[in-house]
Amino acid sequence: MIESLMETFRVEAAELLSELEAALLELETAQENETALKKVFRCLHTIKGSGAMAGFDDIASFAHELENVFEIVRQENIPPSREFADLILSAIDSINSMLEAPNSAESKSRAEEIISALKSLIASGKGQASDETLQQDSSPDREAPIPAAGEDDSGKPVAYRILFRPNPDIFSRGTNPALLLKELRDLGHCLITACLDDIPDLRDMDPEECHTYWNIILTTAAGENAVRDVFIFIEDDCELKIEAIGEKAALEEMAPKKLGEMLVERGELTSAQLAEVLSKQKRLGEMLTAEGLVSPGKVQAALMEQSHLQEIREKRSEQKDQSLASVRVPAAKLDSLVDLVGELVTVQAGLTQLASTKKFRELRSIAEQVNRLTSELRDNAMSLRMLPIGVVFSKFNRLIRDLSMELGKEAVLTTEGAEVELDKTVIERLRDPLVHMIRNSVDHGLESPEVRVAAGKPAQGTVHLSAQHSGAHVLVKIRDDGAGLDPNAILAKAIDKGLVQPNAALSEREIFSLIFAPGFSTAQKVTNVSGRGVGMDVVKGAIDSLGGSIEIHSKKGAGTTFTLELPLTLAIIDGLLVKVGDAHFVLPLSFVEECVELQKRDNGTKDGRQLAFIRQKIVPYLRLRDRFSIPGESPPIEQIVITETLDGKVGIVVDKVVGQHQTVIKNLTKIYRNVTGISGTTILGDGTVALIVDIPKMINSFAQEEISAEEAVR
Repeated sequence: MIESLMETFRVEAAELLSELEAALLELETAQENETALKKVFRCLHTIKGSGAMAGFDDIASFAHELENVFEIVRQENIPPSREFADLILSAIDSINSMLEAPNSAESKSRAEEIISALKSLIASGKGQASDETLQQDSSPDREAPIPAAGEDDSGKPVAYRILFRPNPDIFSRGTNPALLLKELRDLGHCLITACLDDIPDLRDMDPEECHTYWNIILTTAAGENAVRDVFIFIEDDCELKIEAIGEKAALEEMAPKKLGEMLVERGELTSAQLAEVLSKQKRLGEMLTAEGLVSPGKVQAALMEQSHLQEIREKRSEQKDQSLASVRVPAAKLDSLVDLVGELVTVQAGLTQLASTKKFRELRSIAEQVNRLTSELRDNAMSLRMLPIGVVFSKFNRLIRDLSMELGKEAVLTTEGAEVELDKTVIERLRDPLVHMIRNSVDHGLESPEVRVAAGKPAQGTVHLSAQHSGAHVLVKIRDDGAGLDPNAILAKAIDKGLVQPNAALSEREIFSLIFAPGFSTAQKVTNVSGRGVGMDVVKGAIDSLGGSIEIHSKKGAGTTFTLELPLTLAIIDGLLVKVGDAHFVLPLSFVEECVELQKRDNGTKDGRQLAFIRQKIVPYLRLRDRFSIPGESPPIEQIVITETLDGKVGIVVDKVVGQHQTVIKNLTKIYRNVTGISGTTILGDGTVALIVDIPKMINSFAQEEISAEEAVR
């Protein structure tokens, strides 16, 4: 139980620390941002409460000290400086270390150093925050003075009506509502009424959830801001309403509950019965009013009572729906579910194949239903693994900030399309390549502030990350407004390293692709950031392993854009099943544009290249039979599959097109992992294995072979 609780806290704390880091960077750039400051408080408070409950006492204590520091910053209105932000970021790193090694003496010592440095920084920056005040604020049991903000001009107490309805899971977040109510009592005269109508039957009750909410009448001179500060850490985890009311209204609120409410709460009267009684009262009131025996005001009061009860029921229903809106599920369970769905897809393919060979109408009907249900189940299972790419984008704000300080440059990160979703496996493997490319963009791409100003640019450079859907793929772009790539410098360096021949005629696109060669770098000096020629080849390998591709666009003096084309998922894809001889292959359907017959009169050769005439257009093609040395003769009429890649249209000639196929991707063993043009395998319905063709790699390899052959002829 304890281990499970600790692991849950680690996951939650990692999310909170990421949110805390983003809020701090936002606060650093916009120091008057009250929303960011509240977010900082909420994150720290949740980490403190949950950490204490999970046994991470060192983290809870450290988070409490950080809370005190931010409380002084807020009260004294001290603008957070860059040095202050550096220390808080170091504190976030320390908490991460404490998560990995709880109760470490080294982490505890580092935390004490950070708190001491923060206190000294605040004391030196604001004379009112003396060491004595800081020490006093560090005490967990301190009696903080009540701020006077919110008083009326006369300084008289004001009555407030407060509705406090916490979410059912408030206990799991380390918050005790009783302590919040105690804080309210300390502000002034307080009448607290516990509302028990949400408590379920004993057999349905979860003892770890909060089933109570409170109506509170508070009379205080502290002001509304002081009242709200009591709930500042849980504003997002509760329904909270605070309104100032007059003295008369406060006395009415303190009066006993109406009989109807009490009977409903005790279960002696249902809401429907109460509504019926009120309806009868309304008709009776109308009759008495018409006869002049009762005033209209009393009738109106009864109607308001009925409306109030209906509003309570609706809000209670909404609250229950919201509390069940999401469930946290371990990633391992999702992976297991996708694996099982993959096996089901394979079995379904076998059933469909069997049904097609049998003359049983009932069997075919069942196979069609299973096919439809399996397809829907596959789509739903895959959607569970999808995450917004913004979870990766948000982590790069600090990277840009640290690089700017290290390199003496001014840079800012902008993002677009953070809501675009990708498979969690793709996102996990995409983070490192993006780190490499952003580091290179800041180091190699962006100029120093002096150079930018001299070139008529703003001193601050921009790195822009964006994501957008493109069919079954997602396009991720990394764009900077720096100096751009110099094709002449790249070509000269490539010739110097022997990567190309001195007389080679390369297009600008081919020259840019040379930066992905192992050990290639045009940096004049080696730095801690880049310049060793290690990185871009790793990026290319990582993107290739995801089944993606990279395209470069650059203009000297205007910046560079890297476009990554990535598949939405790596587990199950829609494919086109084809056959060559006795071998089966799967072509990813996202690359397929059309399939047409290829007769001998429709094809020819030019300069050794095989060309087909498709609708008065010339399309180069390659034969799978030749690529994989499959024995046997080609049929008189072959099939050509027209594919669309970043390099344009290319045909792939096969013997037969079987049809569309839901493909469960199986990884290749180490022996075959480096085979060019094959990205994986799948199992067909009859148990045979089909190879999944990596179309971009195969076409790229084919093009390189043609270039090499042409150079050999020359």
